[in-house]
Amino acid sequence: MSKSSSEIDQDAPMRLADAVRIAFPKGGMTVAGLRREINRGRLIPEKIAGKHFVTLAGIEEMRRKCRVEAKGPGSSFVPPGTTAQETSPTEQPGSSEMVPSIAAQDALSMKLQRLSER
Repeated sequence: MSKSSSEIDQDAPMRLADAVRIAFPKGGMTVAGLRREINRGRLIPEKIAGKHFVTLAGIEEMRRKCRVEAKGPGSSFVPPGTTAQETSPTEQPGSSEMVPSIAAQDALSMKLQRLSER
């Protein structure tokens, strides 16, 4: 009969295959995945007799390091030193109006004219 992860000592070293089976019972992680996390420095292993061992506590720490923080709205602009409540939607800095572009040939002509005036 196998024990659940809550019944196993969180600091007991276990082989990577056992750690995958216990810590990720519904799949989604492989031994190779744990090795990648070891190489990235997010999972601290113990190497005993040439074999890698990890703990469930170590896997929990790795999961904490891997969590992705929720991002706020990406399109709003809040000037430094102010809060979102201090800015008005009608008083947003910048302009959505397009600035007329100057052709490269016109820019070169203007530059040559300035140089010839010197």
